[in-house]
Amino acid sequence: MNVNAVRVLAVYILWKRRQQRFNRRRVDPYNATRLLRGEHVTSFSDLRENNYKFYKYFRLSTSSFDELLCKLEFSLRRSSLRCIPITPVEKLAITLRFLATGCTFFDLSIAYRMGITTVANIVNEVCSAVWQNLRHECIPEPTTEMWQRITEEFELYANFPNCCGAIDGKHIRVINPAGGGSMFYNYKHFYSIVLLAMCDANYCFTYINIGSCGKNSDSTIFQESSLFRKLQNNTLRLPGVKHLLGTNITLPHIIVGDGAFGISNHVMRPYVRSNMTHKKKVFNYRLSCARRYIESTFGIMSNKFRVFHTPMSVSFPVAKKVVQACCILHNFIRIRDGYNVNDTLTITGMTDLVDQPDHRSGNTLRDIFADYFISPTGSVSWQDRSVL
Repeated sequence: MNVNAVRVLAVYILWKRRQQRFNRRRVDPYNATRLLRGEHVTSFSDLRENNYKFYKYFRLSTSSFDELLCKLEFSLRRSSLRCIPITPVEKLAITLRFLATGCTFFDLSIAYRMGITTVANIVNEVCSAVWQNLRHECIPEPTTEMWQRITEEFELYANFPNCCGAIDGKHIRVINPAGGGSMFYNYKHFYSIVLLAMCDANYCFTYINIGSCGKNSDSTIFQESSLFRKLQNNTLRLPGVKHLLGTNITLPHIIVGDGAFGISNHVMRPYVRSNMTHKKKVFNYRLSCARRYIESTFGIMSNKFRVFHTPMSVSFPVAKKVVQACCILHNFIRIRDGYNVNDTLTITGMTDLVDQPDHRSGNTLRDIFADYFISPTGSVSWQDRSVL
């Protein structure tokens, strides 16, 4: 390479670096008015004065918002000598609005007058902070005392004894991740990741497993989960066997699921819908009364966070963080603000997984429960009318 070519290359490199520095300093004129005309500046204070509208806008009360901000503020605070940093309260407001509506990053960038990349980074940062700071508080490591409390609540509210939780899986719609191929393409013919979750009788999640490919079945995901390993190794701290009320029959504590799960000594599923006897119909009815709690929990979450109503147009790691944050915030808000009963009746944007064939293991245990439910001691007065 001759001397002139070297000089031209050096001049080009210097010019390119100067252009990059200039571009980094340049702010879109529309975004430059964020501190004067951005939605957070113009509307947030007024929304706080109206509790109803604040709840409808952010999907939580002002007191819950303030408590959540206190728990996340340290993780979200940044300092900068070049520009005024975005405050933690604005970051939280943007993320909650994204989760509540499922609107695009472009829509939020227009409303809050900041770059699309900035909005995407804020959502990623806040969802990560929610998971890191609140997961142990909102979904604590289970103890024997916790399982006993859940069992008592299921027996009280659902009339199902020895039940430690209801489990189910849902497909979460996503745009096919880069390099995903057909791994995320499910049997309903759309791309998804799977949320496998278990809940208590208060519509709170007690276990979540997020990120499995949509191609996988419920039972496969369950068998590869940490919950299944703990059940197999007897390290889940479940209470010991317990007498059914009014009998000398002792049975282990179990988890109730739908037809997508294989039956075992730890998981109960309904009888298949062929050659159904009265006993089997009663058992399926009683099981569905307990299993509806996980369906209602999904319904409450999907109707509160409408990001589930449309495919998530984000990368796979961000989609996983969004679902994690929604599960944590669901428990956080459920305990403090309650829930809307109508939200328990429908699930929008989530799809069931395909049923799996029945197996022999656990059938004897299921038959014992079925016999108990039609006995004078274990029956409830309305069950016969409900199975007609």
